[in-house]
Amino acid sequence: MESKNRKIYTLIFTILIMGTLFTGCEKENTYSPPPPSKVTVSKPVQKNVTNYLEFTGLTEAMDSVEIRPRVEGYLEKVMFKPGSFVKKGDLLFVIDQRPYNAKLGEAKAQLAIEISKLKAAEATFQRMEMAYKERAVSEVSVIQARADVEVAKAAIESAKAAVETAELNLSYTTIHAPISGRIDRNLVDAGNLIGAGENTLLATIIKDDSIYVYFNVNERDIIESDLLNSRADSTEIYLGLLNKDFSHKGKIDYINNRVNPGTGNIQVRAVFENSKKDILPGMFANIKISEKTIENALLVPDQIVGRDQQGYYLLAVNNENIVEYKHVEIGDLINGMRVIKSGIEPSDNIIVKGIQMAYPGREVSPIDEENSENKSPKTEN
Repeated sequence: MESKNRKIYTLIFTILIMGTLFTGCEKENTYSPPPPSKVTVSKPVQKNVTNYLEFTGLTEAMDSVEIRPRVEGYLEKVMFKPGSFVKKGDLLFVIDQRPYNAKLGEAKAQLAIEISKLKAAEATFQRMEMAYKERAVSEVSVIQARADVEVAKAAIESAKAAVETAELNLSYTTIHAPISGRIDRNLVDAGNLIGAGENTLLATIIKDDSIYVYFNVNERDIIESDLLNSRADSTEIYLGLLNKDFSHKGKIDYINNRVNPGTGNIQVRAVFENSKKDILPGMFANIKISEKTIENALLVPDQIVGRDQQGYYLLAVNNENIVEYKHVEIGDLINGMRVIKSGIEPSDNIIVKGIQMAYPGREVSPIDEENSENKSPKTEN
């Protein structure tokens, strides 16, 4: 009997415990909506900005001269240090001069012979004229003597030309810098035969005080911009290298007179000052050309601009604290701020922090960025 009562008590206790558990579960499953997520909002920044057209191109030296021999011979001396700066007129190469000195001596000797022949022909002609007056010789002999004088004079002119040619060839054995600039290495070493049946390239000099940049502009930019009139001093054009530090300012000095029908592009050339020698020919160049100034343009931090299948977008909070999707058209990036051409208004509250907690149609709790920045660190935490 006692065992039976114990079982009854155990059953009642179990029922009471289970009832308590079920009652507790009902209270825990009661739904309580979470509070709206906090986001920081800010209105777009308004200021005047300049639009730029961006292109890519290659740098090229303003002047580049290939040093080649004009006479044949053995290269005797190399008179410069590879990679150094040379001035116009500096001696660069010396070719063996002995054959050309000999040619010059031969030409001068032949000139002396022709001068002697002229003196003899003139004396003979004078004697023939006197003899003809005395009827001692025929008129034909006089004519022949006069012709011999003219032949001798022509021979002298030919000999003088030969001397000049020999002197010129001798001068070609010393090769001087035709321009001032930086020279590369010598491509032929002393002791080699040069100019024998070929125009041997010895070295190249480039003038890099200023540098050219050639780039192509597409037809649309030509039409929409004032590029064809961009030779004016007011046009701003900037050069940036791989780091895109557009610190080099230049000007356009050449635009091709026709559009390439195959590519729809026109070739443009700009010139940039290069006194620091930090721009080398053959470099990849980024070009920015000022197009027009937009007054009161709207800018937002570039990192908050999102992108999806529809394009670029921003998230904003309306007057009812609901997140709205704003499809936007973006412009240039200026010091970390992205120009927004269309899609937002100056009065829009754009979400700048907490974007990961916001999505279109959701209610949020917006905090103005200026008020947020003015809070103390304790309040922010």
